[in-house]
Amino acid sequence: MSDSVSTNGHGERVEVVLIFQSLLGIYGDRGNATVLIKRLGWRGYDPVLTVVEPGDRVPDTGRVYLLGGGEDAAQVSAVRALRADGGLQRAVDRGAAVFAVCAGYQIIGNTFTVGERDEVIEGLGLLDVNTTRGPVRAVGEILSRWEGRTGEEQWLTGFENHGGYTRLGPGAEPLASVEIGIGNCDDGTEGAVLGTVIGTYPHGPVLARNPALADHVLELGLGRSLRPLVRPEVAELRRQRLAAVRKLSR
Repeated sequence: MSDSVSTNGHGERVEVVLIFQSLLGIYGDRGNATVLIKRLGWRGYDPVLTVVEPGDRVPDTGRVYLLGGGEDAAQVSAVRALRADGGLQRAVDRGAAVFAVCAGYQIIGNTFTVGERDEVIEGLGLLDVNTTRGPVRAVGEILSRWEGRTGEEQWLTGFENHGGYTRLGPGAEPLASVEIGIGNCDDGTEGAVLGTVIGTYPHGPVLARNPALADHVLELGLGRSLRPLVRPEVAELRRQRLAAVRKLSR
């Protein structure tokens, strides 16, 4: 990321690509796209949302690519289509950001398993992680500590709902450390990061709950820093969700 700071987008076109809503859209993760589009528009950029469905070509022109949650069969269909297309890989090679949630997180890893027989499916290999079926399903509010965009620790909140347990290889770093919840595999870590690629489990949608994380994703895609936005309604939502998860943990 460069040291330049963007205060106003001056109408610069920024494409956000939402991948396979018909397969990976059952947990409301499309809201992450809405958040990014809004935060770009508030800063004076010209945001463009491109929704790609199976059978469509995945453009390699986007700045940010989003994947959401889905069931086993949808995961398998999605990963096969994305591997055959190659557009997402080309975009990452070009420096685009990827933000993948739950099933999307598993898809962009090395392998994941599906079904009662734990069939191993090859992922896209954008993150050095492998997912297998866990001993118990992780369901509930999750609270984790993230070092943040500037290295200052802050909280991330969301709602996890996943049966897969993800283990990180040496080529990936955790996104955050878990305070409440299961996270990757009940090992104290949540999510994974490699360069401009981020995988994570929480829904919410998670970027609506955590505006600093949303801006971090945008910064990765834009290759520049952004000044914080002052939006009282967003800050209030964040305060409420933090208070709620703290109350549940008592």
